[in-house]
Amino acid sequence: MELQEDLIVDIKVSQVGFFGTSGKMLLPSQAAVATLIAKIPERQIITTDLLRKKLAEQFEVQGTCPVTMKKALRAIAHDATQNVPYWRVIKQNGELMAYYPGGTQEQAALLSKEGFEIDMERKTPRVKNFKSNLIRF
Repeated sequence: MELQEDLIVDIKVSQVGFFGTSGKMLLPSQAAVATLIAKIPERQIITTDLLRKKLAEQFEVQGTCPVTMKKALRAIAHDATQNVPYWRVIKQNGELMAYYPGGTQEQAALLSKEGFEIDMERKTPRVKNFKSNLIRF
């Protein structure tokens, strides 16, 4: 079940290594993730890391839970009633997301329609020169 509201919790001692600090962590709702993704214009993309950082910044916490965000992102992508450009979210190394509808092939097609070049030679397809198209909020 997806979170209906955003939750802020303490970063556990076991998570300090991942976040690099103690403090508070956001468990983002699907709505919070969708709202931020909806702001990404055509021909721009964002990585999962940058998306988590932006959410943490908005909620004034030290981090965003990667597991909860991935669940929200997956739900958004698979909800045909939402008009959210989920395909503009890629992995931090430029790779495409296999868990989106249609897998990496469909995400590659959607990004190609927006003018992105996709490197299909790798095991997991990747956006070429993706750093030059990252959104700057």
